[in-house]
Amino acid sequence: MNQSTTYAVILAGGSGTRFWPASRKSLPKQLLPLGPAAPQTLLRSTVERLKGVTCKENLLVATGAHLVGATRQELSDIPERNFLVEPLAKNTAPCIAWAALEVAAKSPEGVLCVLPSDQHAADPEAMEAALQQALLVAGTGRLCTIGIVPHRPETGYGYIQKSAQPLPIDSKPSSSDGSAAPSQKTQAFSVERFVEKPDLERAKEYLQTGEFLWNAGIFVFRAKDMLEAIARHAPELFASLMRLEAARSSGQLPPDAIQRYFDDVEPISIDYAVMEKQSDLAVVPADFGWSDLGSWESAWELSPKDARGNASPQGTVLVEAENNLVVDLREGNSESAEVASKKKVIALVGVEDLCVVETDDALLVMPRSRSQDVREVVATLKSSERSEFI
Repeated sequence: MNQSTTYAVILAGGSGTRFWPASRKSLPKQLLPLGPAAPQTLLRSTVERLKGVTCKENLLVATGAHLVGATRQELSDIPERNFLVEPLAKNTAPCIAWAALEVAAKSPEGVLCVLPSDQHAADPEAMEAALQQALLVAGTGRLCTIGIVPHRPETGYGYIQKSAQPLPIDSKPSSSDGSAAPSQKTQAFSVERFVEKPDLERAKEYLQTGEFLWNAGIFVFRAKDMLEAIARHAPELFASLMRLEAARSSGQLPPDAIQRYFDDVEPISIDYAVMEKQSDLAVVPADFGWSDLGSWESAWELSPKDARGNASPQGTVLVEAENNLVVDLREGNSESAEVASKKKVIALVGVEDLCVVETDDALLVMPRSRSQDVREVVATLKSSERSEFI
C-alpha cells in the first residue's frame, strides 16, 4: 500500500488500572516500559512497529486531555497537529469515528489502521505482514480486523469466529517501498460472529475447532467505508459526527466543537457500534507473539526469567523462591551495582508465584493468579478518597 494514503491511529487514552501501582491516572500503562523491550514504553514500541506501514505525518494519536502533555512528550517526533485530544472518555467508537473523519478529509481513499497503544508484539515483521494483508482487504471496501491465532484456552479475551474458506484476495502484501513483505502466510476470512469472553470449557472447544481467533482490537478500513458503516449501524453517532464536521473551518476543528461532540455522544465501543453488525467484515489471522499485557501476570509471562522461573531486577535476593515477579520502580532505580548497593534490598524467601511491585509511595504484594484483581485496589483507594495514590 502507498504510505501517502495509509494512516494509523494509536488509541492512547487508557488507564491501565490492573498495573497499579506502576500505572497511575497521570502516567498510565502505555507510558510505562512494561514489555520485554524496556526501557522503551509500550506507546513508543507501538509507533516503532508502524514504520513499515505508514509515515509519521500520517500517524494520529488519540489520547485524553489529562494525558496529552505526557503523551506529546513521549512522542515528540510526531507533529502536534496529529494528536486527537479527547476531552471526555467515551470508549472507542466516538474516537475512531473522529479519526475516520479526519482521514477522509485529508484523503478520499485513505485507509486507516487502528491499534491499541498498550500491546506487545514479539515478531514485528509478522505483525507488519498481517497489517499489509489487512490493508489489501480494506482496499476492496471491506472493514477488516486482525485476529490472533490462539495458543491456549483463554477466558480473558473475546473471540472471533472465521469462515471455513479464505476470501479470494489476489494481491500479495508488499512493504512500503514496493518490495516483497516479510515471508509470512497471511490470508483473510469472512467473520462469522464475535463471541464474548467464554468460560474455560467453551474456550477449550474454541481452541479445538481451529475456527476461533482472539480479538486483539486491531482494525483496518478505508475511512469512507467506516463512515458509511457508522451511518448505517450507529445513526446517532453519525449525526453527531456530521455536526462536528459542519463546525470545521480552515481545515481545523475548533476546540469547542470537539467538546460538544464528546458531550453529545454515548460511550460505546467500535465492536458494539459497528463491527459486530457489519455483514461483510473480514479478519486476517495472525501469529506475531501478541499479548495485550493486561496484567502483572502477562508481564511475568513475557519477562526473562532465571532457572527457577523468577523475573526480577539485578540485586534481588532470592532464596528457595520460584516463579515470582519482582518489579522495582522506585525513583533512581538502576541496574548498576553502585546504585543497587545504596538502596533498599528486596528479598524473597521460600515463596512462589508471587508478584511484588514497589514504587516510591506504594508496595503491592499478591499471588500472581490474582493479578486481575488489582483494579479492586484502585477502586478501594478511590472510594476512600485517597486520590494521591491513583
